[in-house]
Amino acid sequence: MNKFELSNRRYLGSKTKLISFIHEVVNQNCSNVCSVLDLFGGTGVVGYSFNDDCSVLINDILKTNIVAYNTFFSNEIIDEEKIEKLIEGYNLVDIKKDNYYSKNFADTYLSKENMRKVGFIRDDIDNQYKKKKINEREKSILVCSLIYSIDKIANTVGHYDAYRKNGNLEQELTMLMPNIKNNNNDNNQIYCEDSNQLVKNISADLVYIDPPYNSRQYCDAYHFLENVVLNNKPKVFGTARKMDRSNLKSKYCTAKAATEFADLIKNIKAKYILVSYNNTGEKGNARSNAKITDSQILEILGKKGEVKVFEQEYALFNTGKTKLEDHKERLFLCIVGQKEKKSVLNNTNELVKSPLNYTGGKYKILTQLMDRFPKDIDMFFDVFSGGGNVGANINAKKIICVDINDRLISLFNYLQKEEYYHLVNHLDTLIDRFSLSNTYKHGYKFYGCNSGNGVGQYNRDKFLKLREEYNNSNKKRDDLFLLLIIYGFNNQIRFNSKGEFNLPVGKRDFNGSLRKKLQLFMDKLHSKEISFENIDFRRLDVEKIRKVNSFLYLDPPYYLGDASYNENGGWTEKDEEDLLNFLKLCDEKQIRFALSNVIEHKGKIHDKLLNWCLSNGFNINYINCSYSNSNYHIKDKSLVTREVLITNY
Repeated sequence: MNKFELSNRRYLGSKTKLISFIHEVVNQNCSNVCSVLDLFGGTGVVGYSFNDDCSVLINDILKTNIVAYNTFFSNEIIDEEKIEKLIEGYNLVDIKKDNYYSKNFADTYLSKENMRKVGFIRDDIDNQYKKKKINEREKSILVCSLIYSIDKIANTVGHYDAYRKNGNLEQELTMLMPNIKNNNNDNNQIYCEDSNQLVKNISADLVYIDPPYNSRQYCDAYHFLENVVLNNKPKVFGTARKMDRSNLKSKYCTAKAATEFADLIKNIKAKYILVSYNNTGEKGNARSNAKITDSQILEILGKKGEVKVFEQEYALFNTGKTKLEDHKERLFLCIVGQKEKKSVLNNTNELVKSPLNYTGGKYKILTQLMDRFPKDIDMFFDVFSGGGNVGANINAKKIICVDINDRLISLFNYLQKEEYYHLVNHLDTLIDRFSLSNTYKHGYKFYGCNSGNGVGQYNRDKFLKLREEYNNSNKKRDDLFLLLIIYGFNNQIRFNSKGEFNLPVGKRDFNGSLRKKLQLFMDKLHSKEISFENIDFRRLDVEKIRKVNSFLYLDPPYYLGDASYNENGGWTEKDEEDLLNFLKLCDEKQIRFALSNVIEHKGKIHDKLLNWCLSNGFNINYINCSYSNSNYHIKDKSLVTREVLITNY
């Protein structure tokens, strides 16, 4: 009887032609590889290529592929003579009675006659198994043979998203015997699980990852074969006669692909991680575009160890509608733990800087402030939180960031609920929409400038259009607000008396440095129990605060200051008096607080603040902080600013 090989299938993204390239990379860069995990197995050809020398662990979410793995990777004893006789019998049957497959799929992927045959054979395989005439692996072999015979003559272009309207339906369905080798299957393991969950429970020397590249779901492309394998006879719909596949949808085909990939890599236990991913990012139509960029792969793998990149030209299999030139298949090899980069993602005690360059931000003096804060804080209130530098970095059981700027609080809530890689993909889409520069992707030379003079001139008109759209919209969008900050002057925030964002364009764009800063900051927000509230300090419930072990840190606009937040009557003498009275009440209620302020600014003494401290016995801690460069028009540099931290403990 003629036999078929594991690789004898038409399959999207099959790596059959890349096997030698993969082994070349592994042989030259990896040592002592005794076990290989093929995590997104697909046809299984990569895992199978290691089967002679290694124990193979293979996984896929489609049962269509699992029956092939059970056929070629399993070590369950089989009776090949019995299987051959069953296959010979199936090939001779002539079925005249309609069944589920002929009624629902006649003259689509196969002729009506062949569909009758598929229905009969598939039901008989189940009956043979129920009667215990065949074991689990023998059942898989028969189903696998049926699947491969269907795929060989199917009236498609290699997948089942559609069928040819005038295709050839005359070929006869003929099952073959698989060419099975059982010489090294004893320690193999087969899984049909979500990859992100599976890696938390198993390990291997080498993990090979070949995830879906684009929005084309594999369960859509192979729904008919999956239907045959499961044989549950579900209701089908549409021209392609698809069943419900909602439980088989992969997040790697969505905008969350990079987030899923980051979670996957973080939980992998291996000496080597080999990722196969191509460069279709911008070359095909929207459905063909890669969901994870090379830079994201490098960034994510770089946290796990040293990364090497290899590439080879490759003729991509696609639907036939998209012509892709200069296509390359990339292999990213991560040597786990070698030259591993330190990251605050792995050390929650390291400080991160807010991506919002808020006036008066306290990042530079954070260590001085935190050294003076109590160590036993259950609930930390960051009042006048601004850019969030203090709240994001403080160690407390619960953190509440309070600010009167409703757009700022809305933006923080947006950052907290979003996933970093999903947000970055969205921002990159907005950048393209407004035709803003993207030096992270193209570099400065692409825009006719260098890092010194920046991209401000290129972005000016485009930035103004972005600003106009944001200011003129009734509902202020957080994503546009963030983009304005990114491309605005010094990443700062400023509004005019009408509430309009009015900063000019800046020299920088969404570059690598700012992307990293945003990622680390968002990871802090996700890792802490932190909330953001849009409320005036006068409305804080002192009685409620006193009932828990609370601590208040306040960084108000400085009454002696001349920053943008003091424009348009932003902070008045009445505000200053109300704040001091509020803190006096907190002290009476035995609530600990620390107040940042200035005692002296440009030769002026804040007498009201100084007398208030002295009359109440509060401590004045001087902070080492220079504002000499904060105003370019000050000629007398001796007119210093004395930053203080006032505490009642």
